[in-house]
Amino acid sequence: MQLLRLGPVGQEIPAVTHDGTTYDLRPLTGDSGDVDGAFLAADGIARTRAALAAGELPVLDGADGLRRGAPIARPTAVVCVGQNYAAHARESGAEPPRLPIIFFKHPNTVVGPDDTVPIPPGADKVDWEVELAIVVGKQASYLPSPEAALAHVAGYTVVDDVSERSWQLDDSLGQWSKGKCGPAFLPTGPALVPADEVDPGTLRLRSWVNGEPRQDSATTDMVFGVAEIVHHLSQYMTLEPGDLICTGTPEGVALSGRFPYLADGDVVEVEIEGVGRQQHRFQASIGSREHDRSPQVPTMSAAAERNLPVG
Repeated sequence: MQLLRLGPVGQEIPAVTHDGTTYDLRPLTGDSGDVDGAFLAADGIARTRAALAAGELPVLDGADGLRRGAPIARPTAVVCVGQNYAAHARESGAEPPRLPIIFFKHPNTVVGPDDTVPIPPGADKVDWEVELAIVVGKQASYLPSPEAALAHVAGYTVVDDVSERSWQLDDSLGQWSKGKCGPAFLPTGPALVPADEVDPGTLRLRSWVNGEPRQDSATTDMVFGVAEIVHHLSQYMTLEPGDLICTGTPEGVALSGRFPYLADGDVVEVEIEGVGRQQHRFQASIGSREHDRSPQVPTMSAAAERNLPVG
């Protein structure tokens, strides 16, 4: 079973897929009519399973032709964990951290998994990051143990934690969020997969740029697992139903110096085994440096062949 939101921006229809069929979830979503924190807090996943078993949900006609939106509506917070894969920490020039490194993305960065991502004006180090995202299902505050934390997880989804590295590392003075909050900088989805259908400790993560492989790792390389992350965060903040927690990315990003940064027209695909796959195109905004590129600027393939140093 997977929870979806399908349709034009701002008009998404909550849906659920089961055994190859997509059903309209609106009869179960209450006043909001959506898959959001209130739906999850009211045991929406269990109620969805019961409704499917009882045959109470109507088939959503034409679902295959609808845009895929982010599977969770209106998260109140997007909390992110940095350098949480040992190999990625080292390719970034650091050792794995002793405690989770935390930063935030603005909730309005959340867009659909296939939506176009604009390259902001002045941005020239835009990077990709495939990540497993936790969807919080119950309020979590001062949890007693990592073991208790998993009961507060509704499920998981896929995100691309898009980053502008100059703004993240040079302009932020240690606070990374400046480089993380560009418009559409968090393609999310396509689905929310219930927690009891996923083993978050054994998942394969991969990414591609223009069809060329970039990241290929597994959550076994995570420094802090899902239960540790949720427990740790609960000691410092109250997590609310519907919040997203991005758990970090593996090695193989442009920051490593092995690959060029993203340019106008590049297509990024990210995939997590058993959770989902997304594909989105990057498009230069009016006034961005990409619009001013001359033919003498190296292409992506040429830049890759030169083995660019760490940026």
